[in-house]
Amino acid sequence: MPYAYTGNILHIDLSSRKHWIEHPPETFYRTYWGGRALALYYMLKEMKLHTDPLSPNNLLIFAPGVLTGTPAPAMPRYTVCAKSPLTGAEGEAEAGGWWGPELKKAGFDALIIRGASSTPVYLWINDGKVEIKDATHLWGKDTGETQKIIREELADDKVRIAQIGPAGENLVRFANIVNELKHFNGRNGLGAVMGSKKLKAIAVRGTKTLDLYDKEKVSQITKNITQRVMDNPLSRDLRNLGTPGVVRGFYEAGCLPSYNWTTGYFKEGENLTAETYNRTILKKAVGCYACPIRCKRVAQINEPNLKVDPTYGGPEYETIASLGSICGISDLKYIAKANELCNKYTMDTISTGMTIAFAMQCYQEGLLTKEDTEGIELTFGNKEAPLILIEKIAYREGLGDLLAEGSYLASQKIGRGTEKFIHQVKRQEIPMHDPRVKTGVGLQYALSDYGADHMKAPHDPFFKDQDSPGLKEMSGLGILEPLSPTDLGEKKVALFKLLDIYWSVFDVLGVCDFGYVPRSVGTMDELLEIICSATSWRTTWFELMKLGERSINMARIFNYREGFTSQNDTLPEVFFHNFKNGPLSGKGAINKDDFQKAIRLRYQLMGWNPDTGIPTPAKLLELGLDWLVEEVR
Repeated sequence: MPYAYTGNILHIDLSSRKHWIEHPPETFYRTYWGGRALALYYMLKEMKLHTDPLSPNNLLIFAPGVLTGTPAPAMPRYTVCAKSPLTGAEGEAEAGGWWGPELKKAGFDALIIRGASSTPVYLWINDGKVEIKDATHLWGKDTGETQKIIREELADDKVRIAQIGPAGENLVRFANIVNELKHFNGRNGLGAVMGSKKLKAIAVRGTKTLDLYDKEKVSQITKNITQRVMDNPLSRDLRNLGTPGVVRGFYEAGCLPSYNWTTGYFKEGENLTAETYNRTILKKAVGCYACPIRCKRVAQINEPNLKVDPTYGGPEYETIASLGSICGISDLKYIAKANELCNKYTMDTISTGMTIAFAMQCYQEGLLTKEDTEGIELTFGNKEAPLILIEKIAYREGLGDLLAEGSYLASQKIGRGTEKFIHQVKRQEIPMHDPRVKTGVGLQYALSDYGADHMKAPHDPFFKDQDSPGLKEMSGLGILEPLSPTDLGEKKVALFKLLDIYWSVFDVLGVCDFGYVPRSVGTMDELLEIICSATSWRTTWFELMKLGERSINMARIFNYREGFTSQNDTLPEVFFHNFKNGPLSGKGAINKDDFQKAIRLRYQLMGWNPDTGIPTPAKLLELGLDWLVEEVR
């Protein structure tokens, strides 16, 4: 019998309004497990080459991990995959919250959606039963209204809802998908794919309990980890400060991304710190399903001229920088309001902030005029401007229609040298961590299949000295020597090859990066024991690392088929220049030749052609991907 998974994969064709259930054999689950690996299998098997991302032929796949929905700590995550309308590459985003576990408890390991409805609909999945329901009355409503109406219609306030807001409906290329109003599949524009299918929401209710091979063992490990949460400094800081905890270190060091990456020096940085956040706008900290860490922030503001609804959560670090310092804004209250609007409309806050900052620099340089902005003073530091533009982007009004395309395509349309002001990899705007002080992050930006992403692998400081958590906790992977965060030598490349694979395993299993080493309290041994006890599979870290590598190679093949080459594995030009102003002024530039050598070495370490970055037939055979060999011959 299956343990930890259900053995059921739900397929829905919105064009024909038919659905069916697939029952793959155990060997399939043991090969692909769940999450991104399972989703990529179907994308490679069933999606035609060069599919328009916003056409009915794009697949939209929701895939929890094999451990999602078990009571083990910090395993709530699920992956959404499709071809990205932002990048044109493999689109992927993981989310925590409660929706993924609910889908498993409703009886399904994954949901594969094809086709498109002619009118707005939402899905109702209730303990194995499936309905396609009319959503005409929901189209145009924000996420809070939609959740309230659906729960009233279904007469159950425990229904979990993944949905899109107006940005998804209006095909904003960086629209995202949200569950419980505050947990996001946040990048790659997957909300626009959902909108193109006229799919407003997926409501799920599951009352079944997942069978575990050794429930008592899982329970004991869960208890052990939970008891250590407040003793471990990493998990304790996540509870007390959340992701905004990094702001102080960044701004004091002079590497807080500011003014569209023209500097890392932001003199008002103290206003954005976690301590200021906690003192001024924090209402409480909350968590995801079965997670004792509770790292999520909830903000509330109730002033005569500014109100922020706590049901939409609160800004994380990436949002504080992308809608704050990147735009020259230091008022946390306005950043929290911008975050609330993005959450209502389902817009990725990183791409939103970066695209607005791009427009601000264009305005500063005279390449956008007051006529273009419809009278908005689009200057850095204007804290009202993002609030106005978020509305315009969500509804594609005026300048918002251009910016809804993302900074890359917006620059292409404006022309006149504006490409100097965009900072992207594979057309996705870069996150708020500077590779000049963390070169491993730069490698993962360049090599990420779905565009620049800061959660592709653990970050360099976790391996900087002998007392770092990466060295103390991960010697079982052969990680024994510390490396400087700014090192870009052969050992750093080899280290980040391992780390990329390691966190890819997390994305397949449904494990939160903030729950286990090197980022937090759970150990590698405990995680392995949970997997074995939950599934009955006597697995090892050798098998798991091959699983992560398998998913990376499948994504690489998908992108190769779509026309991506080694030329797409690069960094924005800004990182090959020194910092300006602040403590790091005149320092930090990454050597471009060294970076290109690092990329080439990474290809070789992965078993890819060193000139093209294409997986070799031998590597695919090693990973059990023989069915993809003809793609590379």
